[in-house]
Amino acid sequence: MTNFKEGLKAVKAFVFDVDGVLSSPEVYLHPTGEIMRSMNTKDGYAVQYAVKRGYPIAIITGGNTQSVALRFKGLGITDIYLASSYKMDDFKDFLFKYDLKPQEVLYMGDDLPDIEVMKAVGVPCCPADAVDEVKSVAHYISPFKGGKGCVRDVMEQVLRLHGRWNDGEPFTW
Repeated sequence: MTNFKEGLKAVKAFVFDVDGVLSSPEVYLHPTGEIMRSMNTKDGYAVQYAVKRGYPIAIITGGNTQSVALRFKGLGITDIYLASSYKMDDFKDFLFKYDLKPQEVLYMGDDLPDIEVMKAVGVPCCPADAVDEVKSVAHYISPFKGGKGCVRDVMEQVLRLHGRWNDGEPFTW
């Protein structure tokens, strides 16, 4: 798939990494040892909006922090894969669960563990500050950095193209 906009037409589902995509690459350590992340509320709005529009969304992350699970459950995501040591296995589980083909998925990742899944999907994307190896396989590089609106960028593009952005009740959370 060489034309990014054409690929968006086939998107039926989204999959996102967390650290460096939905959160900024920097993490903060709480005195208890818990990792704290910074996340973008505009990304969060787009995620819950797409969930309400019926798009399956998965989070696949190597991290294993319950605050991450709580954040995304609160946005309506039910497919949250924490402590994913091999993301392709969790990706295949997600495909099976929703009877999806890989080319119907937009995946956004930012680092080496994301590359295999990115090569398998129809629309591989990354934030502006992804590593070079990821950028080389991405069909679209958002102008926004991880945790700074890159997720909103791709989700809004898909929903607009499908005529599903701002099509109903955008003011309800």
